Amino acid sequence: MLQISELFIYPIKSLGGISVQNAVVTSRGLQHDRRWMLVNEQGHFITQREFPQMALLKATVEANGIAVHHHSSKSLLIPFNSERTPLQQFAVWDDTCMGHYVSEEFDQWFSEALNMKCRLVYMPDDSEREVDQRYAKPGMITSFADAYPFLLIGQSSLDDLNKRMALPLPMNRFRPNIVFTGGDAYSEDLMNQITIAGITFYGAKLCARCVLTTIDQQTAMKAKEPLKTLASYRMTNNKIMFGQNLVHENTGIISVGDELKVLSTHTEERFIIAKKPITAA
Repeated sequence: MLQISELFIYPIKSLGGISVQNAVVTSRGLQHDRRWMLVNEQGHFITQREFPQMALLKATVEANGIAVHHHSSKSLLIPFNSERTPLQQFAVWDDTCMGHYVSEEFDQWFSEALNMKCRLVYMPDDSEREVDQRYAKPGMITSFADAYPFLLIGQSSLDDLNKRMALPLPMNRFRPNIVFTGGDAYSEDLMNQITIAGITFYGAKLCARCVLTTIDQQTAMKAKEPLKTLASYRMTNNKIMFGQNLVHENTGIISVGDELKVLSTHTEERFIIAKKPITAA
């Protein structure tokens, strides 16, 4: 049986994630997931790719909002219901997203904590950002995530990767939303239609991995792994793949312990990555 073993949300894009036991699946992804993000003075999103110190900001979900913690600053509480300012355009990769600035006070807190000028943006419910229509049905939306509302990774896949490296890495390097146990390594690659707790998910595309996976989420230090090892056996079309992005149709609640049922699998060549044997680390 395939079973959900971990669930994660990332309320503020590219900051530390939060492990949860239950998660509400909304129209654009897990509740609170990447509904906030930090932008530069030009309104373009910023991430750990360029600013690894963002990993040192940790978030927790409180009754009235999202609390953000940093070792050098007092914690900041971002209320769920903040005062609305006019919607403005912000850039996430090639997409234009609508959102609004939250608070000059919060902007100052993040700018000081990260030692760079930045502002906090929120995506309200009336702002809808469609996912790439090449890989999803019309009307499917996401938040400030890179491209899709969910990332699925099998624990067996990480176990296989860690066998190939001198030092094992934790799952938080890959920032999944849904982790499952059972099945073969990389079985998530081929999952086309799945259900969890009565909610239908569809595999959209394999997830191309970047330098963010090389950043230690506790220290913000960069290294060569896991990209060096992944490139030796998970490279296709000059991209390193690990995990699969999902879209979905209905809403509800998913929980750690839920069964993941695979209803159909992909047959397209773009989902097929040739298996290579494990070599000594």
